Amino acid sequence: MSNVNDLLEEAISETDNLMDGEIFLLKDLFKGYVWNRIAVKDRLLLGTLFLNYVQQGKCYMYAIEKTSSHQQLYQKISQT
Repeated sequence: MSNVNDLLEEAISETDNLMDGEIFLLKDLFKGYVWNRIAVKDRLLLGTLFLNYVQQGKCYMYAIEKTSSHQQLYQKISQT
């Protein structure tokens, strides 16, 4: 299994496939079986690292709200 930093890079890379304005969860950036194979503790760490990456403002995404199950929603924004 990949380490959390590798998973973070994979998630960041996958955001290139999203359309502007698209709303997503971190787990949406992985195939279902890949996400399910990540240990829960690593998912939590990955979520924290991804949120920190987004909040640094070095990407075209922002955190919008949390779902009723406390999962962070993100939105990709236009690069223009």
